[in-house]
Amino acid sequence: MVKDMTKGAVTPILLKFSLPLLVSVIFQQLYNISDSIIAGRFINNDALSAIGASYPITMIFLAIGMGMNVGCSVVISTLFGAKDYKQMKTAVFTSLISTGVLAVVLTAVGYFTSGMFLRMLGTDETIFPDSQTYLNIYVFGLLFLFIYNICTGIFTALGDGNTPLYFLIGSSLGNIAMDLLFVAVFKMGVAGTAWATFICQGICSILAFFVLIRRIGKIKSEKFKYFDCAMLGKIAVLSIPSILQQSFVSVGNLFIQSLVNSCGKEVVAGYASAIKLNTFVVTCFSTVGNSVSSFTAQNVGAGEYPRVRKGFKVGALLSVGIAVLFSALYIIFSNGLIYLFMDQTKENTAAAAEAGRHFLTVVSPFYFAVSVKLVCDGVLRGGRRMTAFMVTTFSDLILRVIFAFIFKPRFGATGIWLSWPVGWVISGVMSAVLYLWYIRSMKRL
Repeated sequence: MVKDMTKGAVTPILLKFSLPLLVSVIFQQLYNISDSIIAGRFINNDALSAIGASYPITMIFLAIGMGMNVGCSVVISTLFGAKDYKQMKTAVFTSLISTGVLAVVLTAVGYFTSGMFLRMLGTDETIFPDSQTYLNIYVFGLLFLFIYNICTGIFTALGDGNTPLYFLIGSSLGNIAMDLLFVAVFKMGVAGTAWATFICQGICSILAFFVLIRRIGKIKSEKFKYFDCAMLGKIAVLSIPSILQQSFVSVGNLFIQSLVNSCGKEVVAGYASAIKLNTFVVTCFSTVGNSVSSFTAQNVGAGEYPRVRKGFKVGALLSVGIAVLFSALYIIFSNGLIYLFMDQTKENTAAAAEAGRHFLTVVSPFYFAVSVKLVCDGVLRGGRRMTAFMVTTFSDLILRVIFAFIFKPRFGATGIWLSWPVGWVISGVMSAVLYLWYIRSMKRL
């Protein structure tokens, strides 16, 4: 069901909207985490390293899909909040069509450039074939990935966090089952983990698409256009900065991955495990930020400016609570969590596990900084302050990459890990300052 977030008590509305999305994140991350766990335990550490080496490249494609998600979500939220259902429907179908075309183009580009990117990252020759196999199969599923992300963004814009959750739970559980079937039973190796994700993601995206079309059809409106260039322009104004932001982060991670690759296969395997756990938490923060963004967009569209600040407070408290929980969990249980991805009987496992454990204990105490930062960014994005939004994000990444290259020669892998907290703290302060500036500008309206 769709939900109007411009009326009623802010706390229960935002919590009821955000919590299903957070549960969705848990199951969405099971895609990546289950691939790595099953590869590490049922194949070997080289398989874990192979998936880890291709991970930052897959994140570039995901970044583009997420950027489109954000752009269409803000536009549709604003139109929905303003009760302009005719234009809202035009925005929905324009988003779906343009995303489908983009996915097809990127599939062709990704297939022919996968090997080149892996070479540029200095991927070890012993894991290169498996890395390229995983990456190529992933690329063939881009249409499914993009369509699902856009459908999720539209459901979110309409205040519905439950429908994407139901699809994702089924898809994630199915993915784990198929991972085990293809890898443990059929012995398909790294390719088996990729095909499992491809199949389950495909089914999930098709079901989400048809349910969305049916849901939109139930909203009464005047006759609308299925594709409108002017509407695409409005979506692009928000999507392109978000795509650049997400892609810039992913490109920066490529540089960091190249540094990690230079530290040896054991460090690559440990990093591949730890970065999945880290991404899980940061994605939770991003989800809260996206919820606050949709809440902000609806209320700005309705002219309910005082509710924006209340929404930020609720989102910040929820995000900080998540940060405290996972900081404690990762510090206390870091060793056991890393060994979920590895078979302790395999050679060089102890060295790989130590590298992953060290990453978590260095980075996790600073989750509070990135948690607040991403909620501030959500308000800026929902309020269409895209320049401010991009400045804080790019500053975070630029600092992280610069400090990784500065610290690595002196401190080794530890220097790379230290670059995360530095970037988060500085960009977090910037996000908070720009958020306060935006709130003060609202008071003058």
